[in-house]
Amino acid sequence: MDLKNGELVLLLSEKNSFLVEVGSGKLHTQDGIVDLKTLVKKKIGDEIKSHLGRKFKIVKPNLLDVLNKRMKRLPQIIMTKDAAAIIANTGVMPRSLVVDAGTGSGFLAIFLANYLPVGKVVTYEKNKKFARVANENIKKSGLPNLKLKQKDITKGIDEKNVDLITLDMNHPEQVIKHAHRALVAGGWVVVYSPFIEQVAAVVKELKKKNFRSIKIIENIVREWQVEKASRPKTIGLMHTGFLTFARKI
Repeated sequence: MDLKNGELVLLLSEKNSFLVEVGSGKLHTQDGIVDLKTLVKKKIGDEIKSHLGRKFKIVKPNLLDVLNKRMKRLPQIIMTKDAAAIIANTGVMPRSLVVDAGTGSGFLAIFLANYLPVGKVVTYEKNKKFARVANENIKKSGLPNLKLKQKDITKGIDEKNVDLITLDMNHPEQVIKHAHRALVAGGWVVVYSPFIEQVAAVVKELKKKNFRSIKIIENIVREWQVEKASRPKTIGLMHTGFLTFARKI
């Protein structure tokens, strides 16, 4: 099917990728200038050349392309390595109801909603500025199963029979009692904490409410370079935060 004006596509060169809108001006890169108007009537999988004759492959963007290249970021987001660990360690199902709090830019909420095609994610954010940015990003994601509430979750959780609650906020320990009431039996609460002192406060409240399967992980990913000599890269993002998992029984 031919591409249409306004459609988002990803242009791949040997070393770079660019998320662009079909028909919207020109793309300036180190490999030359690409006239995006010439993308009209091209197809996914076709190639296009810059004015220097360099080739770009036209591909369909996925969620990570949109998150990394189109969405507005506030100072801190939950990285994909931690978002993926939440899914892997809770076994959240496609039909699940998820409550997220401390929306920020909305990255985690969008990531989760993408993996719950017949489920629903409700995300809470009390900061007006953050909520405005998150709403813009949610609209860009095009996900219909994601709703934002501008509300302080420490005052309570509206949803019932929730399968998963994720917290990335100040004083998450204040939400544990509300999480216990809102969760279905067997449901999970996951807390992202930048500091170990916050973890201790959360675990104390989890034990008061008789949560089980409490587990704390630090998810460190180290990238390697494979050239003439193979070794770990000297620059990288190692520690991001702690993830605390607990299950309601």
